[in-house]
Amino acid sequence: MIAVIDYDAGNLKSVSKALQFLGEDVCVTRDPREILGADKVILPGVGAFGDAMERLSQYGLVPVIREAAAKGLPFLGICLGLQLLFERSEESPGVEGLGILKGEILRIPGGEGLKVPHIGWNSLELSGDGKLFSHLPAQPYVYFVHSYYLRAADPSIVKASAQYGVQIHASVEKDNVFACQFHPEKSGETGLRILKNFTKMGEES
Repeated sequence: MIAVIDYDAGNLKSVSKALQFLGEDVCVTRDPREILGADKVILPGVGAFGDAMERLSQYGLVPVIREAAAKGLPFLGICLGLQLLFERSEESPGVEGLGILKGEILRIPGGEGLKVPHIGWNSLELSGDGKLFSHLPAQPYVYFVHSYYLRAADPSIVKASAQYGVQIHASVEKDNVFACQFHPEKSGETGLRILKNFTKMGEES
């Protein structure tokens, strides 16, 4: 069973529908027992960093998420869910992120012909060993909606990057923790393949 963490995030339904389309057993929940008892966990998200951390704290989910990641469950953050896994964001100065991964979230600078938020399809540059991108072409197209981007402290965890006036760390993997700045649930066949790859994590062991 895959637990999709419910903290009132806007893309809960689209993520759970995509997983159900793939034939997965999905539970949308904020119950700590269900989250920690799941086979895999997904933290979705759209919206503001500070508001999201406040809701996670309000629902008592911060220690639950940290425990789920620490116990080795395959864990996937999507969009804002990626950002929350890191230490801090320029969007909400003074607000601590989950700190499961090292790095910070910065505002996209924009520039000539570049609108912020960044909305639309972009190709990814893959590092070659990202488990989420197995069986995908070298430069897959995926769908982004964001105004802030990740700069990971450790470049070795970055498995996909995108260019939008700046290099965006678009996907990271460290041990059992995976995350995408883009929306796989809105990225067509490519996104479904990425989600399918995630659902297979841990099965090989």
